[in-house]
Amino acid sequence: MSAKRILMLVGDYVEDYEAMVPFQVLSLVGHTVHSVCPGKKAGDTVRTAIHDFEGDQTYSEKPGHNFAITATFDEVKPEDYDALVIPGGRAPEYLRLNPKVLACVRHFFDAKKPVAAICHGPQLLAAAGVLKGRTCSAYPAVGPDIGLSGGTLAEVPIDGSHTDGNLVTAPAWPAHPAWLRAFLKVLGSKIEA
Repeated sequence: MSAKRILMLVGDYVEDYEAMVPFQVLSLVGHTVHSVCPGKKAGDTVRTAIHDFEGDQTYSEKPGHNFAITATFDEVKPEDYDALVIPGGRAPEYLRLNPKVLACVRHFFDAKKPVAAICHGPQLLAAAGVLKGRTCSAYPAVGPDIGLSGGTLAEVPIDGSHTDGNLVTAPAWPAHPAWLRAFLKVLGSKIEA
């Protein structure tokens, strides 16, 4: 396996598991992962939220852990990275308002690099205008964003994932095993037991 450099876009109230778990798993298998947030520098943190499915009409939200920013957003160059990860939670609502973030997302699609997005992460893809003609999964409430941006929502089980070329998506954190397995495959990572 050739180690990859992976950029992770986060912001305050990113979903705790959807940031922590992929950061740890991708690091565990030997990739270098840099987490960045507009307005934050290496060493800062963002607040996370834990979203749970408890039988209500939508998810519940509880405070999560602080998540470390490992690189300074204004200093990173997307061309120096092999892949992009976009966790969900409420952070994509904020991130999609930043033109530099949208340009960063577009770089990965224009260069046909691997991209993984989960839960509300596809809101950022829709805002960047990269979903036209593509199919992706997301938290169901993001379906209208995907459709309005010219994409198609792949309806998969809460623990499933969907791959469309270099784009790997999933509806929420219960899909981590399927989503990360599919993303590792797109990255060309091999894990042997």
